[in-house]
Amino acid sequence: MKHKIAPSLLAADFLNLQKEVEMINNSEADWLHMDIMDGVFVPNISFGFPVLEAVKPILKKPMDVHLMIVEPQKFVKEVAAAGAYMMNVHYEASTHLHRTIGAIKEAGMKAGVTLNPHTPISLLEDIIQDLDMVLLMSVNPGFGGQRFIEHSVNKTARLKEMIREKGLETLIEVDGGVNLETGKRLIDAGADVLVAGSFVFSSPDPIRTIKELKDM
Repeated sequence: MKHKIAPSLLAADFLNLQKEVEMINNSEADWLHMDIMDGVFVPNISFGFPVLEAVKPILKKPMDVHLMIVEPQKFVKEVAAAGAYMMNVHYEASTHLHRTIGAIKEAGMKAGVTLNPHTPISLLEDIIQDLDMVLLMSVNPGFGGQRFIEHSVNKTARLKEMIREKGLETLIEVDGGVNLETGKRLIDAGADVLVAGSFVFSSPDPIRTIKELKDM
């Protein structure tokens, strides 16, 4: 399967949001990644449901929603109503993860679980069979434009091995510090989806940059 590219809206120009979404529509991007932050689970506040709802009517790509918030289980219905294809919740923020994953699927979405850089993949041993995707953070969550954490390549490879050993088809998404160099190494290690924020939206030609990421 060809890997997917999910540009992160967090790095977009919010004064020209419609233009940025139309650029994504016209590109080879597979998904649009949406980071919702609460200033509690991560040290930053981004945007909420009004932005998702504003984007929904014009977006032609699936919405990949990543909740970097405490108690994400409270907002399953709102994320579904906003049109999300995938809902990602953090392992570290989910006390009753199995129940939350079930609620996400019952709401008609794909279910993803996110791991912070310090969180070992071994903690997924008893839940990974229920997941559509695992999102590995390759930077500490909260801010765009951070430096790539090198250990993420090895972590991706080990997660891929776990998935294969169990005979699963769970996708691996990686978010943070992705460019053509780190992206290639992540794909080679087994990543299926790459999230790219500032590398895409700060590019003089974002559509070409997305194509280059896609063609790796």
